[in-house]
Amino acid sequence: MFNPGLLKLELLCRGMHIDSSCDIDREGRGLARIRAGLGSGVELVLPDDLYCNVPVLEDFVKLSPLTLALQDGAYVILRDGEIEGEVRLAPRPKWYDRRTKSGRLMSEVGGLQGTTLSFYSTEVCGFWNMKPRMNCRFCATGLNVTNASRPTVDEVVEVCQAAREEGTTFCHFNGGYFGENGLNRMLPYVAEVKARTHLLVGVQMPPERDLTNYDSLIDAGTDHFSFCYEFHDPEVFATLCPGKNQKLGQQRFYDAIEYTSRRMGRGRNSGEIIAGLEPIENTMASIDHIVSMGAFPTVCVFRPVIGTDLADRPTPPFEDMVRVFRHMYEACRDQRIPTGIAPNVKTRLVVLPYEGRYFRESFGLSDALYGARLAAMRTLFRTFFRMRMIRG
Repeated sequence: MFNPGLLKLELLCRGMHIDSSCDIDREGRGLARIRAGLGSGVELVLPDDLYCNVPVLEDFVKLSPLTLALQDGAYVILRDGEIEGEVRLAPRPKWYDRRTKSGRLMSEVGGLQGTTLSFYSTEVCGFWNMKPRMNCRFCATGLNVTNASRPTVDEVVEVCQAAREEGTTFCHFNGGYFGENGLNRMLPYVAEVKARTHLLVGVQMPPERDLTNYDSLIDAGTDHFSFCYEFHDPEVFATLCPGKNQKLGQQRFYDAIEYTSRRMGRGRNSGEIIAGLEPIENTMASIDHIVSMGAFPTVCVFRPVIGTDLADRPTPPFEDMVRVFRHMYEACRDQRIPTGIAPNVKTRLVVLPYEGRYFRESFGLSDALYGARLAAMRTLFRTFFRMRMIRG
């Protein structure tokens, strides 16, 4: 039986070719190199409404057995010429071509990643400006981001309102290292978006020494914090994330995850790690550690982005990643971490914990109970969210 979860993971690991029959620029979202560079692929919607940003430009894609083609009016994934499954190009939002009251093109203010409305700081992460450079070795932010003018709060709110009209439920603010002032920079955006749109809001910034800095954002309505500490092994962390290691340290990430989880409740926050650059046993240990703190893991499959220091590294074996993502699901199940509760939140770069069910070989009572619990929580939260949208 066709398994869309396995296809998503294989596409992340191996990428795909694009047949000449396709017209991705006219019909989809096209290719855009943004921030860390991971979003530079083709965005597809697989069966079961799984979103996936598929590598197409990197050298490793040359070895992929998968090809995107247009046949009889439908997009399909071919494996060595045979149809693997039907897919769709992620639709381009109508609001992309609208302008804010100030005249700025809305797609220059924010963009969709999967179904998530993402806002990136327009300034280069501070690690790229240090001498010597201390950026994370897998990151392309300094190659893709220029120090353009920051969007105003009103511009961001306008884009949120336009995206909400087309079904968006969640927006995410993301930025690099700006010393001990990153969270404070996000506060006016979060406060106004929550007050004027009632969307769910997430924030991803490097952790700060004073953990009480998170309190103002929580009070303003932040629904989710994510923390990218990337690797479990301290030596790998120090080698591949020199700026984070010297200026922050691994422990600060752990402290921030624990603090926000304690303040907000289990399953509200996440720790983000990269799989494929350290032994998978370390990756699974990191998953266990994140879950033990009451958060859920988001695991990125390592992608050797063009232009980065690790551009020549191979992608991880697909079979190893199946083990990693199966473990991710089982760890969340065993610790009863709620995932996939919020309505219409689909990610394109990671396999979310609840999607790990696609990698299970058999299901038992614990899986059924966990699934039933998530379904009940999902129904209750969607009802609550819908009522809040109507009142807003």
